[in-house]
Amino acid sequence: MSKVEYRTVIKFLSKEGLAPAAIKQRLDGVYGEASPSYSTVKEWAKQFHLRRKSVEDEPREGRPVEMVTEENIRCIEEELLSDRRLTLKEISVRLDIPKTTIIQIIHEHLHMKKVSARWVPRLLSSIQKEHRLTCCQKILELCRGNQKQVLESIITGDETMVLYYDPLSKRESMEWRKPGEAPPRKAKVTLSAKKIMATIFWDCRGILLIDFKERNTTVNGAYYASLLLKLRDAIKEKRRGMLSHGVRLLHDNAPVHTAVVAKAAVKECGFKEIDHPPYSPDLAPSDYYLFSKLKKDLRGKKFHDDEEVKTAVMEHFADKEQEYFLKGIELLVHRCEKCVEIKGDYIEK
Repeated sequence: MSKVEYRTVIKFLSKEGLAPAAIKQRLDGVYGEASPSYSTVKEWAKQFHLRRKSVEDEPREGRPVEMVTEENIRCIEEELLSDRRLTLKEISVRLDIPKTTIIQIIHEHLHMKKVSARWVPRLLSSIQKEHRLTCCQKILELCRGNQKQVLESIITGDETMVLYYDPLSKRESMEWRKPGEAPPRKAKVTLSAKKIMATIFWDCRGILLIDFKERNTTVNGAYYASLLLKLRDAIKEKRRGMLSHGVRLLHDNAPVHTAVVAKAAVKECGFKEIDHPPYSPDLAPSDYYLFSKLKKDLRGKKFHDDEEVKTAVMEHFADKEQEYFLKGIELLVHRCEKCVEIKGDYIEK
């Protein structure tokens, strides 16, 4: 039936004195799911009660019903490209087009969506992208033909801050609930001010050295140089024969790593440095793999002193198999390939 025919029935039953609920029940009994909604029945019963006679729509003035035109599509696209942060309301006011029509054009015709900005360590210049590209190409060239041997020779490390308390994110706090159950509630909390710095060196077989900085000590080139000497001793103890085969050290360009005394320690230890581009945590295995998993495991746990933090960090790595660490090093090859593919830009995943 057409909407005019439904309205005729509603008008007839209203004249008989039936209430909207009773009219709706009669319509459902005859037409089933095809019958109009209760709100429609109620509105038209009200109109007929106010002595409306016509069952036809009132003639409208103003805009035509069809607003999705080539001209409107072009105008909306121009507005969006001129200012990508415009709201739907602002576009509607500027172009005098209904908001619903704008939504339809944006999604169905322009195939656009509004996305938030992705945070990156730095807005890279063309020179910095070129440097990243070159570094990745060198690593891939080094791995070509003997990837397993090269990956086994890499030792990587970095510093990270471990908080006494790092609260769970909103997503991490999600819980399963049955229908009708109240959702979980979570008070807003802040990051702990107390923390301890850990320097971790590792390779494809596991952890080589974890050093926790003593309080009131300065992190400088001399401090890092002393860690490199400790690292050499750890390699002698845990990776027999590795020093004679050659160690490739992969660390970032932090000032303590590039200090003269630190460079001298690298040379004294007999390590070969892998060139790492600045502002590139997405190409540092500790940043994109090891530290993120460590902090995810510790998030939501509360520690009361340095010793509890140290114990938690050591326990996190204690049960990890060799495959866990191998995966983090192998991902470096995939990330270098991706970086080359996107011409030196940051890698999203």
